[in-house]
Amino acid sequence: MTLTFSSSAATVAVAAATVTSSARVPVYPLASSTLRGFVSFRLTAKKLFLPPLRSRGGVSVRAMSELVQDKESSVSASIALNETAGETPSELNHSRTFLDARSEQDLLSGIKKEAEAGRLPANVASGMEELYWNYKNAVLSSGASRADETVISNMSVAFDRMLLGVEDPYTFNPYHKAVREPFDYYMFVHTYIRPLIDFKNSYVGNASIFSELEDKIRQGHNIVLISNHQSEADPAVISLLLEAQSPFIGENIKCVAGDRVITDPLCKPFSMGRNLICVYSKKHMNDDPELVDMKRKANTRSLKEMATMLRSGGQLIWIAPSGGRDRPNPSTGEWFPAPFDSSSVDNMRRLVEHSGAPGHIYPMSLLCYDIMPPPPQVEKEIGEKRLVGFHGTGLSIAPEINFSDVTADCENPNEAKEAYSQALYKSVNEQYEILNSAIKHRRGVEASTSAVSLSQPWN
Repeated sequence: MTLTFSSSAATVAVAAATVTSSARVPVYPLASSTLRGFVSFRLTAKKLFLPPLRSRGGVSVRAMSELVQDKESSVSASIALNETAGETPSELNHSRTFLDARSEQDLLSGIKKEAEAGRLPANVASGMEELYWNYKNAVLSSGASRADETVISNMSVAFDRMLLGVEDPYTFNPYHKAVREPFDYYMFVHTYIRPLIDFKNSYVGNASIFSELEDKIRQGHNIVLISNHQSEADPAVISLLLEAQSPFIGENIKCVAGDRVITDPLCKPFSMGRNLICVYSKKHMNDDPELVDMKRKANTRSLKEMATMLRSGGQLIWIAPSGGRDRPNPSTGEWFPAPFDSSSVDNMRRLVEHSGAPGHIYPMSLLCYDIMPPPPQVEKEIGEKRLVGFHGTGLSIAPEINFSDVTADCENPNEAKEAYSQALYKSVNEQYEILNSAIKHRRGVEASTSAVSLSQPWN
C-alpha cells in the first residue's frame, strides 16, 4: 500500500541549476534501538508481531494485545519526556475501536461505528471495508497456517493507523524519515505485506551486487537506483526480498515519492514507514491549474533537500523515471516497464555528479504487480480501488552503467541524454524478462543467464 514514485523533469532541472553549495549534513544512520526513556515498539514488534522469516503464519490475538499495551506504555512515556518521535498526545485519546477487535465482525462493525460517529468519512470507510475483503482473500489463498488470525491482527492495526490518520492527519516534510518510534511504521508495513509474498516463487537477481551497494554506501558513496515501478507495495517488496541478506538496504533506501501516497488516508500509514523525498508527480502536475505554481515550488524545495543529502554522501536513492507505475499493454494484457523520461534520468545523473561525493547509478528491475495492481489507467482522483493478491515477486539489479562509457560516440548533449536513458531502460527490461520467465512461467532459477543470476537469499 505504499508509494507511487515519480520525478518531474522540469523541477529536477530547476533544482540542479539553482542549488548552491551549503554546509554538509550528517549521514542519516540506521534507526537507533536506543529506548530513550520508553519501551520501543520496534523491539516489541520483533518479539510479538513479526512471523519468522520463513513463516507466513499469523500472530495470536493475545500477542497482539500485549503489543498494543507495550505501544500505549511507550506513547505515555514518550509524551512525558517530550520525545514523541512523530506521534502526538492525541494518540492517548485515540479510539480503541480497532485495537479491541477480536473478530471479523468486530472490524466491520467498527468501521460502521466510526463512520456513524463522524470520525470516518464515508468514502474512507467504504475503502477500508473493500480493502479488508481483498486482503483477507489474498492471505487466505496463500494456504498459510493461521491465516485467518493474520488477517485479523494485521487489519486491526492497519485500520487503527488509518483512523488515527483521519483524527490527527500527519504532515509529510519534503524529506520524510521513516517513523520508527514509539510506533514502528516500518515494521508494521513489513508485517502487513509479508503474507502477500509467495516466497517459494520469488527471486532476487544478482544478489551479490546488493552487498556491493551496501559496502559503497558505508564508504560514503552515493547510489541511485533507476527502476521501473509496479505497485504501492514496491518498497516493502524490496526490503522483504533483501531482509535476510541486506536489511541495511531496506532501512536506508530513500524513495522519490509522488504526492498521492502522502495524501490518501488508506496509504499514509504505510508511507510513514518509509524514507521519502516527496514530490508532486509530473503526471498530475496540471490536474488543478491553480495549484501548479505551488506544486513546482514544493518540488524545488524537495529536490534541494535531495541535493543537500547527496553532498553529505552515503545516500541510497530509488527513483522511477517513468513518472508512475507500469501498466499492461491494453492489447495483449502483458506487463512491461513503462518508458523512462530521459530528462528525469539526466537531471538525476547531474545531481549525483555535482554532489562532490563518489556516485554510482544502477539499473534495477521489479516484478510484483500482482501484489497490488494499479488501476488500468492513471486516475486524477485520490482513493483508487485497491486490489490485493498473493503472488511471487522478483527483484533484480545489474552492474552500474557509466555515462561516459555509453555516450562516448554521441555528437551532442541531447543525443547523450537519450542514449544513457535508453541504456538504463534496456537493462531494466532485460532483467524484467528474466524475472518474468522465472516467476510467471515457473522456470525458477533455471531462468538465470550469464547476466542475471537468480537466487532466494531467504533459503
